[in-house]
Amino acid sequence: MKFKIFVTAFICGMLFFMSVSFGAESKPGSPVAFLPSDKFEFPTVIEGSDVTHTFVLQNKGAAPLKIKRVKTG
Repeated sequence: MKFKIFVTAFICGMLFFMSVSFGAESKPGSPVAFLPSDKFEFPTVIEGSDVTHTFVLQNKGAAPLKIKRVKTG
């Protein structure tokens, strides 16, 4: 249970980091990562329940967005 929440939070953080870093240095004809919602608070759940949330990462740029590496901050 705690591991699933950790993994979800980790992915959320990585997507937010990528959206900030790609968006800050965008050039014409380059990819631009956009994350409409960078956080999600899970409601209280019963222990042992599966909880999931999907974060949507969009490419708002003119070139393909390639995610080559993901690391925590």
